[in-house]
Amino acid sequence: MAEHSIVEASELADGDHLVVELEGREIGVFNIDGDYYAHTNWCAHQSGPVCEGQTAGFLDAEFNRESLETDIEWTREDEIIACPWHGWEFDLVTGECHSKPGVQLISHDVFVEDGEIVVSV
Repeated sequence: MAEHSIVEASELADGDHLVVELEGREIGVFNIDGDYYAHTNWCAHQSGPVCEGQTAGFLDAEFNRESLETDIEWTREDEIIACPWHGWEFDLVTGECHSKPGVQLISHDVFVEDGEIVVSV
């Protein structure tokens, strides 16, 4: 695997992402709370550019059977991405698809070295 320095870490703010071409492949690099994740820009559904989709979070709900009330909370901001072609949702931290169990993004090792974000392809 080759390692590619793509950008200074200070240039990719928390919650931001960018798509770069490495070895003929488009790779999306995401900064989530100071941790970096990299995935091939390819959706398993119909080959859409998943890393160009909107990032969001989840609404978590818990129903209390005694009070018959539902507590709703917005969680995991910027950790979920939806493919812009058909809306399949993927977890950017694990690469898992929320729309289709067993399907995953193609993930790449990513780390910071000497202030630069480095991706292995």
